[in-house]
Amino acid sequence: MYIESMQLKDFRNYEELSLELSPGINIFYGNNAQGKTNILEAMYLCSTTRSHKGSRDRDMIRFGSDQAHLRMEIVRDDIKHRIDMHLRRGRSKGAAVDGIPIRRSAQLLGMVHIICFSPEDLSMIKNGPAERRRFLDMELCQLDSVYLRELSDYNKVLLQRNALLRQISFQYSLIDTLDAWDMQLVRYGSRIIQARREFVDKLNTIIEPVHASLTGGREKLTVIYRPNVEADGLAEAVQEGRQTDLRMKTSTAGPHRDDLAFEADGIDIRKYGSQGQQRTAALSLKLAEIEIVRRLIGEAPVLLLDDVLSELDAGRQNYLMDSIKDIQTMITCTGLDEFVRHRLSIDRIYRINAGKAQRIAQ
Repeated sequence: MYIESMQLKDFRNYEELSLELSPGINIFYGNNAQGKTNILEAMYLCSTTRSHKGSRDRDMIRFGSDQAHLRMEIVRDDIKHRIDMHLRRGRSKGAAVDGIPIRRSAQLLGMVHIICFSPEDLSMIKNGPAERRRFLDMELCQLDSVYLRELSDYNKVLLQRNALLRQISFQYSLIDTLDAWDMQLVRYGSRIIQARREFVDKLNTIIEPVHASLTGGREKLTVIYRPNVEADGLAEAVQEGRQTDLRMKTSTAGPHRDDLAFEADGIDIRKYGSQGQQRTAALSLKLAEIEIVRRLIGEAPVLLLDDVLSELDAGRQNYLMDSIKDIQTMITCTGLDEFVRHRLSIDRIYRINAGKAQRIAQ
């Protein structure tokens, strides 16, 4: 599976853009703030219906325009497919596959498995738990449409329950309706917890040898799933925490408070590891993510490397480059020197300048 072409209209700083892409390594280079990352964001959006930066739909529409159109053509099992995305100010986005509108994002997820690696990901280990939950959710949503549906349902229930908790403080008689929301929170939440635990178990079988290779066998990395509460204890935790929830006007128990820990030889590297250890663990995580997609769906994902090479030392750069030789990869960077150094086989190069893309002959 690979992305064959990408067309944008009124997306971010692009009035119009058309790119023909190689199944191998594609480079987008140029100065900062010219629109390189916007191309990767468009690919991620067409694959997942979401921005990898967490941007709102209206913020991705070009300034002065009311709507944006994206079209991505892919080849999967020698069959071409077209994905269209339509962003409109003040309205929900629209999406279509091969000209047929889709109603739920689950109908799109899984057509293109895409992994994005940016400088922010190198800080995922030391930053707050929200980023680590987002990593879990984005990968699981691409691999499992059931998880996507249940996560969506859980988030809706969580919003409704929190709104009800706030209303009860003004109208206490509404407390009788809380049981119904509690039951749904437990129903979807317990399934999310179980799916996350199973995913982390699979991840650990892959990340250990990857990390050992990166560190020359000096460290053993383990990813530890730390649920706010275990699946079989969620119902009791929600019930016991009701008075606290009413006082705080928010839900205090559930997978929306889960976290991951990363231990190198039993030491929590978020708390006690060096910056180098944290970055190596983040790189191991991304490389393991590639391999887990290979194993579960039987094909390589598309890899987006958003200006990440400049953040890695030579050893980590070499390992990463050696790992992507058989994967369609989109790389943004400010120059081509690092690729000359690595003697990497580049299939297509575009120079990006002020929302324009110029293909460079090789």
